[in-house]
Amino acid sequence: MTTARDTVLGRVRDALALAPARPVVVPRDYRTGRTLPDAERLGLLTDRLLDYKAQVHPCTSGRTAEVIAEVLRERGTRRIGAPAGLDAAWLAAWDGDVQRDSADIPAPTLGELDGVVTASAVSCAETGTIFLDGSDDQGRRALSLVPDLHVCVVDLSTVEVGVPEAVARLVPERPTTLISGPSATSDIELERVEGVHGPRTLVVIVRIDA
Repeated sequence: MTTARDTVLGRVRDALALAPARPVVVPRDYRTGRTLPDAERLGLLTDRLLDYKAQVHPCTSGRTAEVIAEVLRERGTRRIGAPAGLDAAWLAAWDGDVQRDSADIPAPTLGELDGVVTASAVSCAETGTIFLDGSDDQGRRALSLVPDLHVCVVDLSTVEVGVPEAVARLVPERPTTLISGPSATSDIELERVEGVHGPRTLVVIVRIDA
């Protein structure tokens, strides 16, 4: 008697028999090398992030700590998480508690934090996407996904125009997290729900001279 499993595997074998003997070459001639002046890249990235309902605060690198502190105070945060390698000077103007993250801290307990502050690796202006690659100043994936508030610092020098240009700057072997606005999903009735799969609030601080 033929089982459903036998039927499925049989169809897979038939499909493989019809497959070409040589590997299929997939064209990779993506449009690359696009550039824009700093002001236009900042404007494009800001427009996309705002469209995703993120909040954007451009500032000079010298005001990084001040702006981070302002953002955290406005949201009444008392205790935040930070990657082990985050620049301590970025948090110097804030007087709340800072928990430096480590692999020894269980991921579920990160939900007890009011928010998290991280750096970023690369950003794509065209899609409003921020890439984190797990570096010491960005931390593990759970740190940027579990707390309800994510304050992410982006250097304008790391913002590329399009996806091919942004991906080319990443290290393939590193764990990459792509962030396009706060976490949001919609049910079958198109009711938008935020904070289900990640932070409910994303605040992006763009350092325009870095």
